[in-house]
Amino acid sequence: MKTTGMDATAARTTATHPPTPHTSARNPRLSDEPLGHRPPDRWGLLRRAARRYGPVLAMYGTLKLIGFSVFMYLLYSAGDYREKHPRFGGGEHPWDVLATWDGWWYQQIAEHGYHPELVQIPGATGLITLKGNSAAFFPLYPALIRLVSEVTGLGLYGAGLLVSVVASIVAALGIYAVTARFGGRRAGLAAAGLWAVWPGSGVEWAVYSDSLYVALAVWACHAVMSRRWLAAGLLTCAAGLNRPTAVALIAALAVAALLALHRHRDRDGVLRPLAAMAVAPLGLISYLGWVGHQMGDYAGYFKLQSGAWAHEFDYGKHTLDVLTSVPAGHSDYLSAWPFADLIGAGVVLLALALLPLLIRLRPPAVLVVYTVLTLVLVLGSQQIFGNVSRYLLPVFPLFLPLALALRRLSAIHQFTLLGIAALASGSYAGYALFELGVP
Repeated sequence: MKTTGMDATAARTTATHPPTPHTSARNPRLSDEPLGHRPPDRWGLLRRAARRYGPVLAMYGTLKLIGFSVFMYLLYSAGDYREKHPRFGGGEHPWDVLATWDGWWYQQIAEHGYHPELVQIPGATGLITLKGNSAAFFPLYPALIRLVSEVTGLGLYGAGLLVSVVASIVAALGIYAVTARFGGRRAGLAAAGLWAVWPGSGVEWAVYSDSLYVALAVWACHAVMSRRWLAAGLLTCAAGLNRPTAVALIAALAVAALLALHRHRDRDGVLRPLAAMAVAPLGLISYLGWVGHQMGDYAGYFKLQSGAWAHEFDYGKHTLDVLTSVPAGHSDYLSAWPFADLIGAGVVLLALALLPLLIRLRPPAVLVVYTVLTLVLVLGSQQIFGNVSRYLLPVFPLFLPLALALRRLSAIHQFTLLGIAALASGSYAGYALFELGVP
């Protein structure tokens, strides 16, 4: 059979250059597997994650370690902890202080569980009429302490500290992620550094629930901003099992969801924002309801806080009393701790100064509502005022104005400035809180 000229040419080409297999000698990395079935490049993912988040971890971890070391040195050099009760700021070693006060209660819950009750102090009059009870402390953090202790074999102290440290790192990553959406990587890095040195940051690496709450709150806000409504609802629900001030986060999520529905901007339609709104308050409501049921009084939690800790919402009367007394050098107000209260007053003024700067940036509603309501709940309550620096630790959106200003600096200058703050934080955020006040 005759062949045409084109057929003959093709035959010669085939004979001279046989077809190459999928894996050729020139490029042995090519695979016979279709592109869609290639295994994921896990090392590549890790390298990209390290490039993105490594500087954040280095910034936060280094600054926090500096402040923590100064805190431990001040404790050791003063030595006051040796003369205090192990439950109230004392211990054999400086680091034992990290598990006192609230930390003692969390360890008791992790070991023995809850026994909710309202027990009158015989003959007591005035503010404190009830015996302190573990039901005043929310369950998520002690539950994680117990879980980590069982899994790792660590004692309750070590497990609680591990949970707090890991949660503080997760919070730092979340603060970076939220801030970077506004001002880029350099602003996010500065915000993570501010989290390490902020007043009240001494409890971030202690047996306290604050780091866990901030980690849940910041990632819940990030999920709302990313329109991942179910994740936001679940994180907010978990936050409600950790601290009562989660009511601010619940309200912020609800406002953001309603705005998304009103503006018809949510790509998931109606169901997911509504589901997030329904799930968000379940943690808080469930715990308060359980405590009330166990006490036989559904207002039992609030009665316990008021009668055993003199902690109640008074519309800012106590805060105003302190803010008008401290500048005048007076200390005749409730639970006066002069040095810690002076720091607390400075933190309140700083927060009030940063709030309009935050609003001027026009951030998403979830951040504004969360910040404003947290400030209202904290400043509107009667409490040990020296704790205000700790109670305002969750208002991470206030970092935004400062972080956007700090992004103008180089990484070296940022670290130098924040490093000086870290050295000082060992005193104002750690020692003042644990040794010169009642955290």
